[in-house]
Amino acid sequence: MALHSVTLASQTDLPGFRREARALLAALVPPEEAHWDARASLELHSQLCDGQGGADEKPPGGVNPVLPRSFLSLCNLVILHHDPARFELLYRLLWRLVHEPGLYRDPHDEDRLRALHMARAVRRDMQKMKSQVRFRTLRHTADGEPLQIAWFAPEHYIVEAVAPFFMRRMAQAQWAVLTPECCVRGRGESLEFGAGLRCERRLDRDAAETLWLGCYHQVFDADCAPSPLRSDRDSEPARSSRPDSAP
Repeated sequence: MALHSVTLASQTDLPGFRREARALLAALVPPEEAHWDARASLELHSQLCDGQGGADEKPPGGVNPVLPRSFLSLCNLVILHHDPARFELLYRLLWRLVHEPGLYRDPHDEDRLRALHMARAVRRDMQKMKSQVRFRTLRHTADGEPLQIAWFAPEHYIVEAVAPFFMRRMAQAQWAVLTPECCVRGRGESLEFGAGLRCERRLDRDAAETLWLGCYHQVFDADCAPSPLRSDRDSEPARSSRPDSAP
């Protein structure tokens, strides 16, 4: 059995998944013959919030099946789950929706129930990040402006999805949230994402200001003095596309 290998640009590359899934559908590649993977990015990148994500690509070969909007919304959440098998699951559901029209009316389907469970886990993690992040004010910054900074350890790839919430909430401040997955800082309507951090020392609101600044500069200002942390990057965020057609 020949495998069709697909490597997505990042752990949250929904536009890439949509494009590749359409191509596989057009080629009549069944789920068991598709192998999905996602690469980790090694480059910092900054982008305006309004400019994140790519435009929807035209479906190859005219393949553009009409799918339930609930399934498209499900994809937006499941792709943020930490389970590496999520891509296979979503493509298998897509294939079955095309070839088994009654699938979405079966409340006991195992694939569908598994995807719903993953979506709920991601939604809980997003709400947890919004409600539990507590910022600390750093005043001895390089530019002299106060920096609101916080640490959070999400279970899933949710940082890029939650970042706009903090952008709106902290619209008048310079802020940053550091996580093991990836880090984000914002100012006004601008968001910048950077490497994740694996802490060797406890990083909480009571930690010394020098430790907080060291963490911040480790990610966003590489020329500054090194911090006592090891940098690790798990993903490159990608903003979800508008769910108005097939993945």
